[in-house]
Amino acid sequence: MAGKKKEATLQASVTNQEQWEEMLATKGLTVVDVYQQWCGPCRAVVSLLRKIKNELGDDLLHFATVQAEADSIDVLERYRGKCEPTFLFYGGGELVAVLRGANAPMLQRMVVEELANEKLVLEQGGERKVVKDNALTDEENKEEEELPQHLENEESVIVPASKSYTVAIIKPDAVAHGKANEIIMKIQDAGFEILAHEERTLTEAEARDFYQHKAAEACFEDLVQFMSSGPSHILVLSQVEGSATVVPAWREFIGPADIEEAKREKPESLRAQYGTETLFNAVHGSEDSDQASRELAFFFPNFRTASVIEQDGEEEHVERTLALIRPDVARENREEILDHIHKSGFIIALQKEVMLSEEQVRQFYCQHVEEDYFPALLQTMTSGPVLALALARKGAVSHWKTILGPSDINKAKEESPDCLRAQFAVENKPINQLHGSGSREEAEREISFFFPKQQTLAVIKPDAMEEHREAILEEIRGRGFSVTRLKETVLSREMAEEFYKEHREKPFFNQLVEFMCRGPCMMLVLTKENAVEEWRAMMGPTDPNKARETSPESLRARFAADILHNSVHGSSNEQHAEEKIRFIFGDISTDAELTSDDPISAKEEEKAAEKNTEIIESSTEEISSSREGVHIKKKGIPIQGLDPLESALLQNLSCFRIDEKAIEYFHHFTKTGMRYWYLYVY
Repeated sequence: MAGKKKEATLQASVTNQEQWEEMLATKGLTVVDVYQQWCGPCRAVVSLLRKIKNELGDDLLHFATVQAEADSIDVLERYRGKCEPTFLFYGGGELVAVLRGANAPMLQRMVVEELANEKLVLEQGGERKVVKDNALTDEENKEEEELPQHLENEESVIVPASKSYTVAIIKPDAVAHGKANEIIMKIQDAGFEILAHEERTLTEAEARDFYQHKAAEACFEDLVQFMSSGPSHILVLSQVEGSATVVPAWREFIGPADIEEAKREKPESLRAQYGTETLFNAVHGSEDSDQASRELAFFFPNFRTASVIEQDGEEEHVERTLALIRPDVARENREEILDHIHKSGFIIALQKEVMLSEEQVRQFYCQHVEEDYFPALLQTMTSGPVLALALARKGAVSHWKTILGPSDINKAKEESPDCLRAQFAVENKPINQLHGSGSREEAEREISFFFPKQQTLAVIKPDAMEEHREAILEEIRGRGFSVTRLKETVLSREMAEEFYKEHREKPFFNQLVEFMCRGPCMMLVLTKENAVEEWRAMMGPTDPNKARETSPESLRARFAADILHNSVHGSSNEQHAEEKIRFIFGDISTDAELTSDDPISAKEEEKAAEKNTEIIESSTEEISSSREGVHIKKKGIPIQGLDPLESALLQNLSCFRIDEKAIEYFHHFTKTGMRYWYLYVY
C-alpha cells in the first residue's frame, strides 16, 4: 500500500483549468507528461522519474500528467490527437523546454539541466529562457503530413486477426552505422508490409525485461548493455505475399543469429550483410507467433487485432475449429504438433486435456457408431488423455483440414506424405491420430462438447470502482466474456458476511467485511467457455505483490494495492460460482438484470447500472411484519429500490426504522451524487 501511495504522489494529475493554473504557480520546475486519451500517461518513464526524484531529492522538482483532450485547458488544444509522447517543462509559469518522444536518456538530462537553470533564476534573479513548441507550427505540421503513411496515426493501426505479424528490431549497431534506412528499404523490397515503425532507445530495465527469456545465458548482461546503448528501430511486419505466416519468412530473410554461419549459409541475409559478430548481428526477429504476440504487446500496447474489413465493406470473421490430438501421439509428439499449429498461423483459443469415457466417445462420434472402424476408434479414444484444442484464424476449418490430410492413413501417406496424419501415423494402428471439424457448424458443436459455456461471478470491489471500473469492463469484453447479468450495489454488513461466509473463521474476516461494505461494488455474471478458470487467470494471484511477479499483465498486478484491496473477486470453481450467483441475483428478474443468456453490451451495462441505482419515491406507509419487533416506517422520503435479497435481510432484522437523522444523511449523500441508501438500525 505504501508503494502505491508513493507512486500516486510522484505525478500529480491535472484535469481542469484551475488545477493547471495552480500547477503553473508552483515554485520550481514542473515536468508535464501530456498524454492522449487513447494511450494514457507514458508508463515507460515512471520508473525513470522516480529514480530522478530519489537521486536529486529536490523539493523544487515536480512531475504532473495531463490529458491532451481535457477540454477545459485551452493551452492543450493543439496537442490533441498527437501520437508522440510530449513532455513540457515549466518554470515560473513559463514554458522553458519541450521534449517529444519517450527518449529516456534525453529526458533525464533535460530534467537535470532545466532544474539547474530554474534554481539559478530563483537564486540569482536571472531571466528564464522561454520557448515555443516549434513542433506545432504550421510548417512543421505540413512536414508531418508528408511522412510515410505507416508512420502516421500509429494509434489507429489495427493488426487484422487473419494476418500474421512479427516484431522486427534494427539494433543499435546498425543504426549507429547509418544503415537503418537501407535495411528498411530492403525489407520493403522483399515484400514485407510495415504496419508500424518507431525509433526508440531502450532503457536498461526495458532491455532486461524484453530479453528475460535469455537471462540464464552467459551473454545476457552484455546483451542488455548493448540493446540500451543507443536508438533502435522497432517495426511490426506483416507477411509477404504467398507466405502462410510471416515469422518463418522473416527469420529466413534475416538469417542465422551466428554471423559466421549467416555469411557461410545465407550470404544474402540481413545479418550476413550488416552484422559484425553474434551479439552485434544488426537485426532481431520473433522466434514464433507466441513470442511475436508478447513482443507486440511490449512495444505497442495499443495495438489490437480485429477482423479484416475488405474493400467492398464486408467483414471476414475469424473462424474456430476443433482439433483433437489422440492419446497415442499426445503422449509422444504433443509439442511437435503444437509447433506445427503455431507455424500454420493458428491461435490456440482454448486447450484442455481430458480422459473420455466410453459413453462420451459414443456421444461425440454418434454418427460413426455403426461404422466398421468404430471399435478401434473407441479403443483409441479411451486409452489415455486426449488433447482438445479450439483453433482460431481466418478459414480455420478448411485450413486445418488441409493440414491434416485425408482421414484414411494409407491414402494420406500416398497422396499427402507431408500432411500431419501421414507424419504422425502410429504403426499397426488403423485409426489416424488427429481430428478436425468438417464444417463451421460442426466446429461450434464440437467445441461446445469439449468446452461447454460456463458462468462465473465477478466482482469489481470498492477500491477499484472509481478509477479502474471502465478499464476492467473493457478488458472483460476484450477477452471474449459475455456479461449476462450486472448489478451495482452497496453490500450491507449481513450480505457481506454471508457472501464471505467460508472465511468466517479467518483472522481477516471482519476487516474484509468492513472493506466490502464501505462503497459500491459491481457484480457481474460472466459467460464463456472455461469462464471460471479464465476469469481467475485474468485476475491473477490474490496477493498483488505475487501477481506482479508471476502475472504482471493481470488485473490485480496492475490495479490492486494490497492483499485486502485487491480490486476484483472471482468464484473458485463452478459450484461456488452457481452458489454466489444465486445469492447475489436470486431467481427473480429486475430492471437491473438481464436474465437471459444474451450478452449485455457496453451501453446496456451503463444503463443497467443506472437503473439499479435509480432513486424512487415511496409513499407514506407503515409496514409491519408478523415477526415480533419488526417495524419499517416510510414517510414519503426518497429511497433506493431494494432488491429481493436486501428486502429479505431487512425483514429479518430485529428492529428497523428510518429517523430524521437518517433522512438528513440521505439527502446529503444524494445531493453529492452518491448512489447509497443510508439507514440507521436500532
